Amino acid sequence: MTQDNREQGHRSTVITLGIIVMFVLAMCSGCSTVVPVTAKFPEPPRLGLGTCPQLQTVPDGVKLSELTNTVTANYSTYYECAVRVDQWNEWYNIQKRIFEGVK
Repeated sequence: MTQDNREQGHRSTVITLGIIVMFVLAMCSGCSTVVPVTAKFPEPPRLGLGTCPQLQTVPDGVKLSELTNTVTANYSTYYECAVRVDQWNEWYNIQKRIFEGVK
């Protein structure tokens, strides 16, 4: 019986070693590739694309209250556009640093 136990222990050791070897080979071969990988610069977010709207003009002979409303609307339009452009520039600069860091 001790001979059978030794053979069974030997078989289980061989099977365990075989599984370990197959696992190591699978891990090593899974990371290699023969196809060249080219990095593509990411597409810009759609939110940042587009042009800013034109600012409103004030016609001649307008009341002071209408002038104030136009100026307020223009300030809002300008600052909304400025924030959008700043966010797009920030996105671009971050993506450019990441893209150049990968090379």
